[in-house]
Amino acid sequence: MIDLHTHVLPGLDDGAVDLADSVAICRAAADDGVQILAATPHVREDYPTTAEQMRAGLEEVRAAVEGVVAVVPGGEVALHELERPLDELRAFGLAGNPGYLLVETPYLEWPRSAAEQLLQLRRDGIVPVLAHPERNPDIQHRPELLEPVVAMGALVQVTAASVDGRLGRRTSACVRTLVERGLVHMIASDSHSPSVRSAGLRAAADALGDERLAHWLTVAVPGAIVERRDLPPRPERSPDRRPWFGRRR
Repeated sequence: MIDLHTHVLPGLDDGAVDLADSVAICRAAADDGVQILAATPHVREDYPTTAEQMRAGLEEVRAAVEGVVAVVPGGEVALHELERPLDELRAFGLAGNPGYLLVETPYLEWPRSAAEQLLQLRRDGIVPVLAHPERNPDIQHRPELLEPVVAMGALVQVTAASVDGRLGRRTSACVRTLVERGLVHMIASDSHSPSVRSAGLRAAADALGDERLAHWLTVAVPGAIVERRDLPPRPERSPDRRPWFGRRR
């Protein structure tokens, strides 16, 4: 599997505190079946990560986990940071692909300007990958807010712990609605430490109850971004699809 959202770089944001933390996150991901993970530190006012800091942290972690898991670059860029020059945004390209950018969904509300900001990014030749919108209360109440965003070419990434119920019934229910409406393109861990939103991609994939869809969300789509290929079409519903069980017991 491929995990394109983690906070594995040490000391840059609210993720890994030190290199030992980074190594533990990577080993947990590898044990879960992840072969590639993206280091996507926050890029926002309270964590003003620079591309140079990201690259330096990336090299440090790569050297420490060589042979365990492949670590690729990225950044989780806040909506209000999208006004930066395009070359600065592309420096945080997801998995090192300058055509994709992981954009952080606000936690408190869905700004009226969000769709226009994402559309402008699309006009500039960058595909927004909207991180964890299922955790936003406005999206939980009105999942249709994402429909025009996806229609104009944005992708949606949901958190593994939302899929399998670790983040509660409300987020799990929102993910289910988004998946059934065809508004989800990737699952990622958003791992911050070995114990906070730990990997868990395998449990999330199992929770979907649909092997074809799970492979598309955790392998095919993120793999196309890593390898700079065209995105594969969404698979037809698997005939042996099991009921979604959401929250783990």
